[in-house]
Amino acid sequence: MSNNAIPMSQSRTVQTRLVLPPDTNNHNSIFGGRVLAYIDEIAAITAMKHAKGHVVTASIDSVDFLSPAHVGAILEIESIVSSTGRSSMEVYVRVISRNIETGEEKLTTESFVTMVAVDDEGKPKPVPAIYPETDAEKRLFETGPARREHRKQKRELPH
Repeated sequence: MSNNAIPMSQSRTVQTRLVLPPDTNNHNSIFGGRVLAYIDEIAAITAMKHAKGHVVTASIDSVDFLSPAHVGAILEIESIVSSTGRSSMEVYVRVISRNIETGEEKLTTESFVTMVAVDDEGKPKPVPAIYPETDAEKRLFETGPARREHRKQKRELPH
């Protein structure tokens, strides 16, 4: 572990949202695009906390919509920096929906987003390394290199 590494938990960010009728489609469930906007926003906040500065979204690497969230549901959106490069940060985001009447919770969405720290001129700037503390953080951290390699391979494919 690098001397300047910081715990993953320092970047943890949680937001709570209520699913309202304007946020939904004809199935009375939240628009996927609205969830993507929430994911991008919390990933940026999480990365800014880690980088202690400005960031830009480099890519939304994966998004898995696992179950719908309907009008009246409460969304709990949680994110954490799961891996770092020189100036990049992979941010893991999960969205849980909670039925306010029954208390039932469902994993709605999982996503990995790559953010890049930038200076005032928009040039990439270094970020600190991270280290895990909990078992869940260790799983995310240890599987980070494979996700990074997968992203690299995708970039090398002909367009």
